[in-house]
Amino acid sequence: MAKFGNNFLTHDLSGKLGDLVVFRQRDGRTILANKPGKRNHEPSAAQAAHQFRFQQAVLYAKSVKNDPEMEAEYAVKAVDGLTVYNVAMADFFLAPHIDEIDVTLYNGQPGSKIKVRAVDDFKVAAVTVSIENTDGVQVEHGAAVREPNNLDWIYTVTGDPGVSSGQKIVICASDMPGNLAKLEREV
Repeated sequence: MAKFGNNFLTHDLSGKLGDLVVFRQRDGRTILANKPGKRNHEPSAAQAAHQFRFQQAVLYAKSVKNDPEMEAEYAVKAVDGLTVYNVAMADFFLAPHIDEIDVTLYNGQPGSKIKVRAVDDFKVAAVTVSIENTDGVQVEHGAAVREPNNLDWIYTVTGDPGVSSGQKIVICASDMPGNLAKLEREV
């Protein structure tokens, strides 16, 4: 793929040239690439699954472009030749991840806190916390609140789950397209 800057021969050139190459415009530059070829075989199961996921990403990116609030949020990250559409597509494919679960302030009493650090390539939309007893029964569940640093989330215990050996804290983080990350920690 060749890229041309401000060149009088290729300025604003786009489309197919014969059966060899295509010209595209991106961020004021002309891009020259090989003409895409036709496939002569059926996709494998993995390829078909990826194509389906790609179609979902396209639909998500189009929905972002049709929602002025979401488009404005994604526009902040659309720099260096990226478009809102590109950023939304990338966000669709990358799930958030949970880096840390801090239970130093958790004592099983109402008002105690669980701190979670969850990050995403774009934005973590929500973090939920579940507390399960040793039998795997959920004794408390709720939403964590985002801290001003936009990295950490704090969950404040409302009930009285108590603390027992083998108790589990289950954290789920989701991003704007709905990708989920899950992490468990035994207390």
